[in-house]
Order: sequence, then structure tokens, then C-alpha cells
Amino acid sequence: MKSLLKSSYSKTALLTVLLAFFYNSLTMSRAEGTDPLSIGMVRSGTSGHGAGLAEGELLVYSATDEFSDGDLIFNAHSSYLIYTFQGEVLKSVDNHMSRSDEIPERVSLPAGSYIVEARSASNGCVRVQVTIKPGQQTVLDLDR
Repeated sequence: MKSLLKSSYSKTALLTVLLAFFYNSLTMSRAEGTDPLSIGMVRSGTSGHGAGLAEGELLVYSATDEFSDGDLIFNAHSSYLIYTFQGEVLKSVDNHMSRSDEIPERVSLPAGSYIVEARSASNGCVRVQVTIKPGQQTVLDLDR
């Protein structure tokens, strides 16, 4: 019985340490001010793959659209546009694989600055500046 308790304790301790390392590897910055380019929260962290490449990832938590599939209701994230810093449309992102997919789409982008135009649940259509860093994932949460 003691070995079972020790095993459970060891697994819990290891999981806690790993989660602490993961959490501390994320860099967060809170957008402040009334400028429409400063709405939401942008968080950058190591994506776990592609390190050393000149690309990073973008993950946008935009407003959701409700979809009923008979008995189940899904909330798929709404689509958005990515502009170059010069104002040209670079990419249109559906932000879900299907209407029953509630996980936002990961987008690979070359390192640099971009403008994301998306729908926020609390602020309507917004434009937010994001910076993509090589080998890192940038998370944009428009309603935080």
C-alpha cells in the first residue's frame, strides 16, 4: 500500500513541476489603453516545435458562433483577417476545421508584425497588432 501512495505522490509531484515549467515558459503582456489596436491579451511562448525556424504560430480566440448539431451545441470561433503591417491582406483564416470544432486554428507565419482584424464578443470588430517571433506561439485572446 505504501508503494502505491509513493507512486501517486511522485506522479503528482512530477506533473506539478512540469506544469509549473510550462506555465513559466509563457510570456504574457496585457494590452492597455483605449486604442483599438490594444484590445485583448497577447501571449507568446515556445510552441514546442519549429524552434530555430524563421516562423512562429498565431492562435486567435475570436468571438464564437453557435451551431446546433441536433442534440449538441457547438461554439466555433469566427473567421478573421491577417494584414501585413503595410495594410495589405495577407491571409483569411476560417479559425475552425468544421462548424462543430471549438478549437481555434493554428496559423504559421513568418516572424514579424501583423494586424489581425477579428470579431470580439465584447467589443465587436477590432484590429490588433501582433508580433510573431521565430519558434514561438502567439496567443491573441480578444475578450480578456
